Amino acid sequence: MILRASALYDKEVVCIKDGTKLGNIGDIEVNTDTGSAEAVIIYGRARLFGLLGREDDLVIPWSCVEVFGDDLVLVHYEAQMPRRRRSSRAISRFFDF
Repeated sequence: MILRASALYDKEVVCIKDGTKLGNIGDIEVNTDTGSAEAVIIYGRARLFGLLGREDDLVIPWSCVEVFGDDLVLVHYEAQMPRRRRSSRAISRFFDF
């Protein structure tokens, strides 16, 4: 099956294990040496309308992706998988967080 990266953006990601909605695909990591996809990235939710930045990104390895559907992607997600930290925003310089 051939799948374009642009077809994956904004598809909803659902965990097979318990049926929880993890979010929408925001980006895909690609290994430029081999040309293969490495991970699916789900951007963290905005905190206080984006004024306080975002939560950490969720990185799901490509090996955990099970099925691509028309509207959603099914993954086998474990809660212990690390989230990627976002860098601090410029607004945090003005406040003591």
